Amino acid sequence: MDVTCTGLCAAMVEAGANSGLAQFMSLLVGVLLVSGVPLVTVILLIWAERKVAARIQDRIGPNRVGPIGLMQTFADLLKLLGKEDITPTAADRLLYNVAPLLSFGSVVLIWAIVPFTPFHYGVDLEIGALYFVAVASFGTLSVMTAGWASNNKYALLGAFRVVALLVSYEVPLVFALLVPVMLAGSMSMLDIVNAQSGMWFVVLSPLAFLIFYISSQAETGRAPFDLIEAESELVAGFNIEYSGMKFGMFFAAEFLHVFTNGILMALLFFGGWKGPLYYESPLIAFVWLGIKGTLIYLTTLWIRNTVPRLRIDQVMAYNWKFLVPLSIANVVVLSAVLKIMQEVGLTPREFIGASIPAMLPTTIVMLLVNLIFAVYLLGVLRRRGAEARQESQSNQQAMVQASTAVGD
Repeated sequence: MDVTCTGLCAAMVEAGANSGLAQFMSLLVGVLLVSGVPLVTVILLIWAERKVAARIQDRIGPNRVGPIGLMQTFADLLKLLGKEDITPTAADRLLYNVAPLLSFGSVVLIWAIVPFTPFHYGVDLEIGALYFVAVASFGTLSVMTAGWASNNKYALLGAFRVVALLVSYEVPLVFALLVPVMLAGSMSMLDIVNAQSGMWFVVLSPLAFLIFYISSQAETGRAPFDLIEAESELVAGFNIEYSGMKFGMFFAAEFLHVFTNGILMALLFFGGWKGPLYYESPLIAFVWLGIKGTLIYLTTLWIRNTVPRLRIDQVMAYNWKFLVPLSIANVVVLSAVLKIMQEVGLTPREFIGASIPAMLPTTIVMLLVNLIFAVYLLGVLRRRGAEARQESQSNQQAMVQASTAVGD
């Protein structure tokens, strides 16, 4: 049977290899590359995060093992591999051992739909955005599995708390994700990037980017949403019973997930690989994507090392009382404005291939809508802040009066 293939597969067929074997080898190489990139990346991310945190906190960071501490992560990896692999006697052994793999695998699978350049990607799914949401949810399942299978009440309580956070912040994240999908008219990651030829989506809807950024920060359990690491309340969270490399896999998944979110935000809102001379060479396109994703990633490190941790009630109230209504209103208003502009002919029916002059009316109107949203939100926040301060002052005065009365 003849097999139609391109790239490495076609080269192997021309060299005389069997067509079926050529297709299998082409798929195998693609899988190894897509999975190998994040596995190597996470080693560098751990070192980078330590160095950035050290600079922010006026420390030096890793500087002994290897040049400027580059081999420190490998030393820690060897230490984790040498640790005793402990499994609690009463634990569900199958689920207990599967949870760390599921946690790390949920992040690696996202890279299957990441287009590194216009020509290099794992697979171009027509439901790429939906695939991202579905696969990322495996991380929530791994947390619940780890807490339940450990047969430890503290681990289970920690899992409940983390899952409540993850499930809650998936709602505004999905609504924010709908904005680039709606603007591109497609859920394919390639189409979303190509639709930003005339204008980046972060310019058209900075509010959607901000919501997606905050929600993704919560999804990865980073400050100020790092409830997993509230040691004084949860001992060590859902992973308290894990040791050795199983313990390390949860943290490797977290480090990689943060950088993966940076790459996804670069694709969804910052034009992905698009930049000067990106069409000259796939390497230049790859570099542009890496630069954008890294800059976003560095902002998450900056926030993590400067913002204090919030209480669980504050985190949940912020999501359900503010972020979710805002994300819904943003999608409804932007979709209505976009439809009206398309009907009157002020914006192209399809953004893919649209030029910058063709996108200018759309950009101006969308920015005005976002500006109105911002002014309204600042007014609401200012009013609520004043009410909260007034209530706090009233409570303090009441306490002073009560203590004075008791003293008399």
